[in-house]
Amino acid sequence: MSGGPEERLEALEVKIAYQEQAIAELNEVIVAQQRRLDELEARCQALRRELQSLAAAGGTEADIPEPPPHY
Repeated sequence: MSGGPEERLEALEVKIAYQEQAIAELNEVIVAQQRRLDELEARCQALRRELQSLAAAGGTEADIPEPPPHY
């Protein structure tokens, strides 16, 4: 990084601008992923409730699959 203080300052400002843009883009991705995760969790809960209501309406416990161990 040769040059005077003004050139060095400008180079740092450019780097910061690119970093701020990258952080904003990454934040958008994280927010979209969290929305999708929340949606999938809600769907999973709805399916679980539906299975429980079907079991209560006449199904047997053997008809309902066990949730995976990570739940």
